[in-house]
Amino acid sequence: MRADHRDDLGTDERPSAGPVGAGDPPPAGEPQPAGPAAAGDPPPPAVAKASSGAVPPTASPAGGADDAELVEHDLDALLADTRRERDEYLDLAKRTKADFENFRKRMTAEVQAAAVRGKGELLRDVVPVLDDLERAIQAAGLDPEGDSEDALAHGVLLVFRSLRDSLGRSGVEAVEPKGERFDPEVHEALSTQRADGVESGVVVETMQKGYRLGEQLIRPARVVVSE
Repeated sequence: MRADHRDDLGTDERPSAGPVGAGDPPPAGEPQPAGPAAAGDPPPPAVAKASSGAVPPTASPAGGADDAELVEHDLDALLADTRRERDEYLDLAKRTKADFENFRKRMTAEVQAAAVRGKGELLRDVVPVLDDLERAIQAAGLDPEGDSEDALAHGVLLVFRSLRDSLGRSGVEAVEPKGERFDPEVHEALSTQRADGVESGVVVETMQKGYRLGEQLIRPARVVVSE
């Protein structure tokens, strides 16, 4: 009777396992729960790498080389454009400088020419006065380079010489072409006459002196030309 009761207990009602203690190992075959590592346990591999300071290598993107080539190509194109613009600005600066130099030279020449023309116009009004003084001296029988005891005549001589010297200092030269070939550019023929021993086309007499200022003719000399 007692044996049967044990058999029933052994087959049908088995005693349940009690709670596992903190120090007991887990049952065999069951997964071990992940829990905090014990003080003596080694850290996981990822934690070990992070704690050592080593950064795991990252894989480069597939298009990295192509992007670098595009950037380099863009930089080369930008540099070429910059050099082209630099050359254009340099050429423009050179042309502007050359134009300015030409303008400055042209303006300087024009100013000088205008000054000469203005002086020539003034001298055209002054030269007849010199002619009148010279004719008055000749009519009085005086020497233009000499003196006179008469105060009035002496004053006329001084005025004549002073005016003549002032014109000379300004670059005015008298044109007295007697004995020279007739030049219609600087001479004005009043008449012609036969002259023994003189070939045709030679100035035999100066009726009125001419004057020039450098290359500018103020007044042509009025002359008589041999036939």
